[in-house]
Amino acid sequence: MLIPHDTRIALDTVVDLMNTAPEGGRGDGLGDVSALYAFVRSHDISGVGDLGEQDLRAVRDVRKRFTDVFAAPDTRTASELINQLVAAAGTTPQLTDHDGYDWHVHYFAPGASVADHLAADCGMALAFIVVAGERDRLRHCEAPDCGRAFVDLSRNRSRRYCDSRTCGNRLHVAAYRARRKESAAG
Repeated sequence: MLIPHDTRIALDTVVDLMNTAPEGGRGDGLGDVSALYAFVRSHDISGVGDLGEQDLRAVRDVRKRFTDVFAAPDTRTASELINQLVAAAGTTPQLTDHDGYDWHVHYFAPGASVADHLAADCGMALAFIVVAGERDRLRHCEAPDCGRAFVDLSRNRSRRYCDSRTCGNRLHVAAYRARRKESAAG
C-alpha cells in the first residue's frame, strides 16, 4: 500500500494521540496543558499558538472520536464518524511546502485550533485508508495487557502487536518459557 509521507505522519499522529488515553493503569498522556504542548512539539504540529484548558478538552474529545473510528463495527459507521469529525473541523484543503517538507496538503483552515488541525489532517488520513479499502489495518495490539492502537502497514497485513520489540517479544518469550516448562514437566 503506497501512502504519501504526509498521510503517514498523520496516521502516526492519530495513533500516538489515541495512545495517550488513560487505559489499563496508564495515566492520561494529555493530563494537562503542558502535556498537550509536549505532544504538539513532538509531532511538529505547525501553526499552533498559545494553548489552554479549552484546547486540552477539545483535543481529548478528538482523541475519543478517533478511538470511536477504530472501534467502529463496520466501514459505513467508520465513514460516518470520519465525515462528522472532518466536517466539524471546517476543512480547507491547501497545498503547502513549509519547513523543508516537499509539497503536501493541509486540510485544516488557517488559524485553526489544534483540535481542528488534528481532526482535519488526521481525519483525512483515516478517510484515505477507508477509501483504499484498508480499514482493517486500523487495529489494536493483541497483547492481553496492552490494547494500544496502531495502523498495520505491513505488506501482508500480519502485524498483531503495537511494537514487536515489546509486546510481541514479551509474548513470544512467555510462550517459549511455557513450552520449556511443559517439556521439562513431561
